[in-house]
Amino acid sequence: MGIKLDMVGIVVQDMRRALDFYRLLGLEIPESANNEMHVEVAQEGVRLAFDSVEVAKGVYGGWEEPTGHRIELAFLCESPDALNALYEKLVEHGYHGHKEPWDAFWGQRYAIVADPDGNLISLFV
Repeated sequence: MGIKLDMVGIVVQDMRRALDFYRLLGLEIPESANNEMHVEVAQEGVRLAFDSVEVAKGVYGGWEEPTGHRIELAFLCESPDALNALYEKLVEHGYHGHKEPWDAFWGQRYAIVADPDGNLISLFV
């Protein structure tokens, strides 16, 4: 058997703030997770994990704040209207809208927002 992508991990400065963002995206994350150092959310075969900076330091032997955009998390929305509404909801809650919804040349409706740690998150249909 070969390899299988099982988990994508995100290092976060403030667990509650990060989880609130991903809850607005629609992920089901219990409020009780806000004070955890490591949180996992199952997403149809792939886990999305959140680790505090303290956990990252323990795992990697240190932590340097990354710069630049190196990986994309992209979330499939139900419809163009749902994408537009989700983008507006995130911006209304104070999150940075990196690029407003647009009809991309490759045929998808697309938008980009930044999570609390500056990761660019794509929304698409």
